[in-house]
Amino acid sequence: MLSLILLILFLSTFPLLLLFQRRKRTISAPYPPGPRGLPIIGNLHQLDNSNLFLQFSNLSKKYGPIFSLQLGVRQAIVVSSAELAKEIFKNNDLVFSNRPIVYGQQKLSYNGSEIVFSQYGEFWRDIRKTCVVHIFSAKRVASYSSVRTFEVKQMIKKISNHAASSAVTNLSELLTSLSSTIICRIAFGRRYEDEGTERSKFHGMLHEFEDMLTAFFVSDYIPFMGWIDKLSGLRARLERNFKEMDEFYQEVIDEHLDPNREHGDEEVIVDVLLQLMKKRLFSIDLTFDHIKGVLMDMLVAATDTTSATVVWAMTALIKNPRVIKKVQQEIRNSRSKKEFLDEDDIHNFIYLKAVIKETLRLYLPAPLLVPRESREECIIGGYQIPAKTIVYVNAWEIQRDPNIWKEPEEFYPERFLESSINFLGQDFELIPFGAGRRICPGMSMGVASLELILANLLHSFDWKLPHGLLKEDIDTERWPGLTQHKKNHLCLAAKFPM
Repeated sequence: MLSLILLILFLSTFPLLLLFQRRKRTISAPYPPGPRGLPIIGNLHQLDNSNLFLQFSNLSKKYGPIFSLQLGVRQAIVVSSAELAKEIFKNNDLVFSNRPIVYGQQKLSYNGSEIVFSQYGEFWRDIRKTCVVHIFSAKRVASYSSVRTFEVKQMIKKISNHAASSAVTNLSELLTSLSSTIICRIAFGRRYEDEGTERSKFHGMLHEFEDMLTAFFVSDYIPFMGWIDKLSGLRARLERNFKEMDEFYQEVIDEHLDPNREHGDEEVIVDVLLQLMKKRLFSIDLTFDHIKGVLMDMLVAATDTTSATVVWAMTALIKNPRVIKKVQQEIRNSRSKKEFLDEDDIHNFIYLKAVIKETLRLYLPAPLLVPRESREECIIGGYQIPAKTIVYVNAWEIQRDPNIWKEPEEFYPERFLESSINFLGQDFELIPFGAGRRICPGMSMGVASLELILANLLHSFDWKLPHGLLKEDIDTERWPGLTQHKKNHLCLAAKFPM
């Protein structure tokens, strides 16, 4: 459908070709190589928005670890090597500190009034510093330990009921519900997982929200053809979702401004933000829109990524009996003989941490890092990159590079027992959370949930394939979207350990 629209677009705008060519800026050679495109639309017709990381991977095999694309009137490069990622995230991090302005993301982020999609500058530095200190600090992350523990225990009880009745557990659904509940309690002080209309409405709204964040708007790449977005109904769909999300955020804020509200044991993120607004710690006056933008970041970055990563970890483990046996031995042979492992018990599980690193290497939930945009011209890999160039870093390709990783397609956690490589942003071979000044600030919060969930799934149960299935039957197909979920749900049989 997208290709057809772009073809019609090309034919209808052909008379503008000559004018476009005259106005097109020439840049100094050398410029990164890349596939030839059509006038006006460039390479847009050659790309499928659903699995860009795979398309970029194939193109990198032809054009090299850095290549260029023409996306309508916008220039872009794709980087697929650790060396070039280091040049961008370390040597030229300030140059590549902006985000490309994309209509759907700008609308849903209140024109970049938050951390992820805002442009680099004084506001971004202020809000990031404040969030790192007051929301994502080690002390704050630790303060939410009771929330994580309670919700993971609830999940373990549900699985225990399945095990007692020999029922199969749909881990994909269960883990999505769990991660959503944890982040909603931490951010909003509420859980939206009760059965009924509220749960259905929340998840439907959230799913549409994620679709709109990655939707293709013609106006982003060919501004004078923006009428296509209106004609297709895409802009109206975005406006509906924005209104729904805005009402949701405002309802949360109003609840926490109510002086008669019953306060829970934990000070949740919306409370922290409202207090910061009153204290006027920013260079600009913090508004409700800024608070809503940060709440949006929490939903984007934390709701799906944790559940997707645990599902991929369990997928890899059930396909590798040697590895699951080894990690369960480590967990069960530890000094702790508790029925439930808390976060303090997990610190010394070296092999479990290697399993998580290997999962994030092979099945990272966001194969393409959030794009950046150059603020000025610079040189990357010997090529001149103009200002305002969109930069895609294909972490999926980097983390499967055979020049870095021995047998890169194999799930082999031992590689991290023999290496100091970590995902903290200093080793550009492993960058699931990004790197540089725009690295994910909520990484520690996400990892805390990830470790607690996976450790207790492996501690409390033995996992088997449903009757009649072989490990070869478990696929690794991905569902297109902002977060790469396993396409087909992972359904396993939980058994109590002997």
